[in-house]
Amino acid sequence: MKSLGNLKYFLGIEVARSAQGILLSQRKYMLDLLAKVGLLDCKPADTPIMQNHRLGEFPNQKPTDKDRYQRLVSKLIYLSHTRPDIAYVVSMVSRFMHSPNNQHMEAVMRIIRYLKGFPAKGLLFSKNGTLNVEGYTDANWVGGASDRKSTSDYFIFVGGNLVT
Repeated sequence: MKSLGNLKYFLGIEVARSAQGILLSQRKYMLDLLAKVGLLDCKPADTPIMQNHRLGEFPNQKPTDKDRYQRLVSKLIYLSHTRPDIAYVVSMVSRFMHSPNNQHMEAVMRIIRYLKGFPAKGLLFSKNGTLNVEGYTDANWVGGASDRKSTSDYFIFVGGNLVT
């Protein structure tokens, strides 16, 4: 075995160390995605999805390229590992992988334009002297507008850093 030094890049995730802690980001992966879809010079979106969005399957909507949609959503799922701010909207657009339409593709493109505004944003695991474990949970009973499903989630912090 041979020491290769500190980890800097692994599976599309960049690792930057500083006095504050360790930052994980996918800047290069995201910039490659922007170049691939031709949005490198676009104006960034302020939010990843429109307020009070109504994504769903409705009659008379034009279908979009299913393979392209699935590839883009798959890339967004991978990006959400270091960008929890897009986790909700990525879960919304991934519900329509089986039959996407133009409205769904527009939502995906908005997420990508949102990411352009913050290319180096990621997860900071900060140094602090404590290893307290804190957990939070939330539930939304029958809150899904399109399918009326209940959702719940939880967050676990170790030493003030999000781990799950």
